[in-house]
Amino acid sequence: MAHFVYLLSNKYGKQYVGHTEDINARLIEHNEGSVKATKNLRPWEVEWFCGFRNKSIAIRFEKYLKSGSGRSFRDRHLI
Repeated sequence: MAHFVYLLSNKYGKQYVGHTEDINARLIEHNEGSVKATKNLRPWEVEWFCGFRNKSIAIRFEKYLKSGSGRSFRDRHLI
């Protein structure tokens, strides 16, 4: 099973990084308001995603993208 790290963006210029096994279902959850961290900034769209075979590697990459150097990497290379 694949594990995905994804980057969402909205019309206000905000971004959100997360991980999931089903990107489409997770995007629906974000846009329905089911995710506490993103419910006040809807609507969201998928800006970028990457698949991993291993869940722990996906989670590590997600945490990296949320770090200071990961934000710089994300801004320069992913969006």
